[in-house]
Amino acid sequence: MIPKLLVLRPEPGCSETLAAARKRGLEAISAPIFAIESVPWDAPDPVQFDRLIAGSANAFRFGGTQLDELTDLPVVAVGERTAAAAREAGFTVAATGQGGLQALLDTIKPPAQLLRLSGEERIDLAPPNGVSMVERTVYRAAPLPLADKVIEVLASGAVALLHSGEAARRFAAECDRLSIARDRISLAALGPRIATAVGSGWARIQVAPEVTDAALLAMAADMCH
Repeated sequence: MIPKLLVLRPEPGCSETLAAARKRGLEAISAPIFAIESVPWDAPDPVQFDRLIAGSANAFRFGGTQLDELTDLPVVAVGERTAAAAREAGFTVAATGQGGLQALLDTIKPPAQLLRLSGEERIDLAPPNGVSMVERTVYRAAPLPLADKVIEVLASGAVALLHSGEAARRFAAECDRLSIARDRISLAALGPRIATAVGSGWARIQVAPEVTDAALLAMAADMCH
């Protein structure tokens, strides 16, 4: 039997990945384990900074009206999805990465002063010498319980997509809390850090060859078949 594919990422990304998976003929199920929500924050004076750096489109989707004070800052975006959200919010994109936020940060030449907009859970970054960075938390991921139908699918065996380390840790904890056997579940991870975060004991874990949703889905399709 071909296993079902669980999409764990929050909206609006969940629906986008579901649609792309179904175009590939996969039996994909919506199973978000987080809902993204805004948090209160104050925008610093933009004259202090040269650029704004962001690792998620959520920074622009949930940043609120405070973003209006920062639109003169060019954006360094982790990927095309984040860049598109920045443009929609009225920003100009100076650079778009492909290999993760640290790799993108490493390309910035000093001297530079950056403002990073991110969620409560984020990876630690090490700016190059001569590059300073101030961080602001503008959104958070509120945990959601797994639906009963999702629990049933997991108990019978499934492939789950992991888009972030936070999702990986949350998913592992939920499976353990619900006494769902890890060795019946295969995992498709967007990157090596995510695969590490989810722990061991799963049927198998594979890491996408590129940090893109398309690469992740192509790999997951092979895992399902």
